Formats: sequence, structure tokens, C-alpha cells
Amino acid sequence: MQIIQHSEDLATATGTMRNYIYRPASEQRYPAIVFYSEIFQHTAPIARSAAIMASHGFVVIVPEVFHELNPIGTVLGYDDEGKDKGNNDKWQKPLTSYDSDLDAIIEHCKAVPYCTGAVGAMGVCLGGHLAYRAAINPAVASAYCLYATDIHSDTLPASDADQSFNRMADIQGEVYFVWGKQDPHVPAEGRLKIYQQCVASGLNYQWQEVNAVHAFMRDEGERYDGALALQIYQQAVQFFQRTLLS
Repeated sequence: MQIIQHSEDLATATGTMRNYIYRPASEQRYPAIVFYSEIFQHTAPIARSAAIMASHGFVVIVPEVFHELNPIGTVLGYDDEGKDKGNNDKWQKPLTSYDSDLDAIIEHCKAVPYCTGAVGAMGVCLGGHLAYRAAINPAVASAYCLYATDIHSDTLPASDADQSFNRMADIQGEVYFVWGKQDPHVPAEGRLKIYQQCVASGLNYQWQEVNAVHAFMRDEGERYDGALALQIYQQAVQFFQRTLLS
């Protein structure tokens, strides 16, 4: 399936947010996936991931997660400078601001002629957390969360009641977690804490742990596992076909 790509600037409660949209080159309507990036924003690997998912019949929307803190179009490098800037941005932005960003995206999906109105979320690293966080919104039917950081540690800016870990019982849709067993950012004790909360909260979830390090989906650098990434893309497509097309 061939796709097209364009951008849309949306008004949010905290300012203008650029969104990069990948969608089938067709006049049909398709379900949307909000694809949350790492701290580096809309990098080339994120763009390629979004394109892969879009080519399976989805409108994939990649928001600039730190739009309040950077000029529109900012992309951080996969180096120490980019990592430090991205982490500083992550620690400055309240979790509730991501919620209002999502509200703007959902309204956009309702208004444009190329979306069915069904919405899911997917993300990597910080984006895995934000995909999980998105599922708290009842308009989001499902979330596919790859090595989601900071859920277990409650380290992102929010009140105790608003920490994502403590909001799990509010999720009505289905969540699919994928973790790397060798990921130091979400160690075994952190994964166990989240798993126990899944059970205790009654969440509709799937759980998968793989032999991989952090950022194994990123097709730049030595962490990339292409064979595993291909498997994960296939699982994600099947997951969203089931949860967004039914």
C-alpha cells in the first residue's frame, strides 16, 4: 500500500503542536494510530516506523512531544547533547500536558475525511509511556507500548494521583506491553511492579518480554535488532487490525 506524508499544526492548551501524518494514498477512511516518539522527537527512524505502520492501512500521527519547549521542527540528535536536551524536556513537561495534546489529536481525527474516528496509540521509550498514558482517554481503544520508561518509577512531573502508574484502573481499552529483558531503563523489578499493577487493576492487557536491549526497534546504531523489529511490527499490525477495525 502506497502512502503519503504531510504535517498538520494543531492548537493545544499549551501552544501549537506540529504533527507528522503518514497515511494511505487513498480516498478511503482509515483508523488512526498516534505514534509517540522517543525524547528525540520526529527522527528518521521514527519516520520509517510510522511509514511501515501506515502502509498497513492506518493513519499514523507523530506529534512533536515537546512542542512547548522547542521551535517547531526541532529534531534532537542521537548523541549526548540530544539525549541531555531530551531528558531535560521530559522532566519539565507535566504529564497532564500530554493529555491535552492528545485531546487536540482526537478532535482532529474526528474532523478530517481520511479517518474513521477509531484511535489507537503506539510508542517507543518515552513514547511507550505516552501510548500507555493515551489509553487513559476513553476515545483510545488500544495501545501498543514498547519498552515504556518511567511508568514504574513515577519520575515524570505529575501529582501522585496523576502519575501514570496510578491511573491504570482508568484504562478501558486494551494495552500490549513489550519489554526488553536486558533493558536497564526498565529493570526486572520495574517490570514486575507494572505487571502486578496490571493484575490488581483488572487491565485488559498482553505482556511480552524479549531478549533485547533498550531501543532495539531503532534502525540506527548498534542496539537495533532487525529480525525482532520485523516480528514486532507484524504483531502491532495484527493488534491494531483487531482492536481498531472491529
